[in-house]
Amino acid sequence: MKKYSLENEFLKIKVQETGAELCSIINKQNNLEYIWQADPEIWGSHAPNLFPVIGVLKEGKYTFEGTDYEMHKHGFIRHNKKIRLKEKSKHQLVFELVYSEETLKIYPFKFDFRIAFTLNGKSLEVSHLIINLDSKPLYFSLGGHPAFNIQLYKEEMILDYYLKFHNKMTLDTHLLNEEGLVSSKTRNVLTNDRKIGLTKYLFDNDALIFKDIKSKKVDLISEKNGKILSLEYLDFKNLGVWAKPGAPYVCIEPWLGIADIEDTDQNLKNKEGIRRLEAEDEFEASYTIHIA
Repeated sequence: MKKYSLENEFLKIKVQETGAELCSIINKQNNLEYIWQADPEIWGSHAPNLFPVIGVLKEGKYTFEGTDYEMHKHGFIRHNKKIRLKEKSKHQLVFELVYSEETLKIYPFKFDFRIAFTLNGKSLEVSHLIINLDSKPLYFSLGGHPAFNIQLYKEEMILDYYLKFHNKMTLDTHLLNEEGLVSSKTRNVLTNDRKIGLTKYLFDNDALIFKDIKSKKVDLISEKNGKILSLEYLDFKNLGVWAKPGAPYVCIEPWLGIADIEDTDQNLKNKEGIRRLEAEDEFEASYTIHIA
């Protein structure tokens, strides 16, 4: 699988061309790898890019202007082998996927999807550009799914790690049903607090889903070794947090959108969290990973 690298005095990153997926961040000061290395026995991805849907669609399909379309969970950017490197400079990689006859069969819009990875000191910005090449409005969701290693140091356990938000909040997670659809049920996770401790049981009922989250930055911290990294997501409305139960990683996922809700009418225009982009307009959103 073809991979491209960037590095500066602090970090070295790699992005695989398939899916334009970030697959490595190495801190050159301690030689630690911060991105989950996609063990297929546990979870075989690193940091998928989510477009033009997030999560599952009810019955795996949606309707647009009277026509049904089928689409896999999280859309068609992840694992996509048609994405190509568009530009490379000393500190930036830019990848691109433009609509095709193949994409029009499952997503009836003419688009240009670009994602850029930019190194700046000990930070990596992941920025997205959606260009509507169509003569009609385009409807989409957009998200990141980066998986970060925990238990980075010897003798650490999952229980040694926690997430710390930059604001105190009361947070309820929106529970998923057996089909992966967002139900009307919620469960309290935080009450006027900032800290979510990681445990092997935290994700027994799938991802934590926080809508309209007020804090736009979260730290991943080890009780024994201090702050590992921060994720800043000013452009994103929702946040998902997930891992396979008991696995030594955590996904911190900035989202513009959400999986289908249980009582969806499956009309893409009415989908919760969907974005509308007018003809020939552009949309940009980015998040930044700060290594401690």
